[in-house]
Amino acid sequence: MDPHHKGRFISTASRRQRTAVSLSDAAMTSVKEKLMRWHARLRALAVLTATALLPATFAQAISSSSPPDPMSATAATPVQINGKVSVCGLTLCNSSGRPIQLRGMSTHGLQWYAQCVNSGSLDALADDWRADVLRISMYVQEGGYETDPARFTAMVDRYIEEATRRGLYAIVDWHMLNPGDPHHNLQRAKTFFREIADRHRDKGNVLYEIANEPSGVSWDRIRRYAEEVIPVIRAQDPDSVILVGTRGWSSLGVSEGADEREIVANPVNARNIMYTFHFYAASHREAYLNTLARAAARLPIFVTEFGTQNYAGEGANDFGQARRYLDLLRSRKISWVNWNFSDDWRSGAVFKDGTCGAGPWTGTAPLKEAGVWIRDQLRGSAALFSDRR
Repeated sequence: MDPHHKGRFISTASRRQRTAVSLSDAAMTSVKEKLMRWHARLRALAVLTATALLPATFAQAISSSSPPDPMSATAATPVQINGKVSVCGLTLCNSSGRPIQLRGMSTHGLQWYAQCVNSGSLDALADDWRADVLRISMYVQEGGYETDPARFTAMVDRYIEEATRRGLYAIVDWHMLNPGDPHHNLQRAKTFFREIADRHRDKGNVLYEIANEPSGVSWDRIRRYAEEVIPVIRAQDPDSVILVGTRGWSSLGVSEGADEREIVANPVNARNIMYTFHFYAASHREAYLNTLARAAARLPIFVTEFGTQNYAGEGANDFGQARRYLDLLRSRKISWVNWNFSDDWRSGAVFKDGTCGAGPWTGTAPLKEAGVWIRDQLRGSAALFSDRR
């Protein structure tokens, strides 16, 4: 076991509190289509402003009116363009069967940083950052779901609605960390995912991440957990993509001395699933990168969490190593989500300390070094229209 990973869960203080869609090259190549897309976004923003749906806090942002249909002809959003996603072979595909790459951000723990995910910040994520997906990180322990299931389920509901309102995909992250055995929270997971899948089954933009970072248990035990939870979701939402955590803090086993071969030899018995991989560029070097490259040739992979810092989301950024990872992900059309969309004091949080009180949200002024870099990655990918949509 990686001693760094082993040490990061000793206490709440010492553990990290972690907390552009690629279409085919034929899509949206004309200047007219580009202009129409941005014109539609500006119209949508104007409508939201005019109807007072852009207050400062998230709680005020929930309107009694129905959210606009992200699949409508005027939307030009990631969901409008790509529709319901599914797994085709080793990649994520849009409703036309074309391989795509989702790119976006993860919230920090909702119990700590819900104030960072509000109308202003989400508008910036969709329109200024040009992200495709929001990962909603709901911790199970550490003051999370287990303390008040109804409250946290309602919070996730609202964030799904806000992502949907902006035409973003939403990953519902069951953020289990410690204990590392996902079976510890099995009944809670079944209850939560049954409720969430039932409420959002018709949306078409929701993906379910059923175990954030299993650790200290065998792949076989993780697989058996997945094969108990997946049918609960499928009973409510038969066709959505489900993301399965992997051994060793979703390192495909590398952090615990294993690798992708144990998954290849004994995969989860379910369809339309992907396996998750997490990396932190300053800590996770060649063994991790090489394992990811091999795994991508055998398994459908989704990077649901990464950072440019060390394994704790702290310290100096290693943008060079992060660039190597992102180049690999782009070449294999592996979707990714960066950690994290908050103003936490650690270098892995994108916003400067104090930003979440009142903003501002757009541009680079409110961002830390990592925030500037990841925003550039999202905007740069979005600018490549033949690659993004």
